[in-house]
Amino acid sequence: MEDGGRAHTAIVGWACTTLCLVSYAAAFSQGASLSACSDMMPRHLRVQLHSSNNNYVTVHTNVSFYFPGDRVPVTVRSTRDYMGFMLQARKVSNNEIAGTFIFLPPGSKLLTCFGDGDTVTHSDKSLKRNLSFVWKAPDQPIGDIKFFISIVQSYFVYWAKIESAVVAQGGQN
Repeated sequence: MEDGGRAHTAIVGWACTTLCLVSYAAAFSQGASLSACSDMMPRHLRVQLHSSNNNYVTVHTNVSFYFPGDRVPVTVRSTRDYMGFMLQARKVSNNEIAGTFIFLPPGSKLLTCFGDGDTVTHSDKSLKRNLSFVWKAPDQPIGDIKFFISIVQSYFVYWAKIESAVVAQGGQN
């Protein structure tokens, strides 16, 4: 009876652990967690951060400056497939998230970190490579910005805060 009790306890423990891990993993298959808003770091178990200098992803805009209220196209290009991402525009002066995204590709959704639509994340775990977005600058001047993206290649491998070139605010003195 004692061996049967131990076996039963072991099976129940294994089942609970498996269910917890599966539900934890499934939660991120539909986008980044709000807990990643400030540092853009995935909250997966035992993830391996890779240097943002050694990645296969680039963030481009086709403009070098913008004016308040402008719409800025943003393209993310990759030489390899990835599953998840988080994209934000941040002020160069203080690293605050700025603006809103108004155009998203399929497999993406808006996330409200500090303001409505200020962040984009994946909405499924389909493989992605090249994505296009449109960011809308606030109507008030905010200064120069950069776009940042964190990419999750697999549940265990990611790159955080890969940055674009500076996009200067036009008309500044």
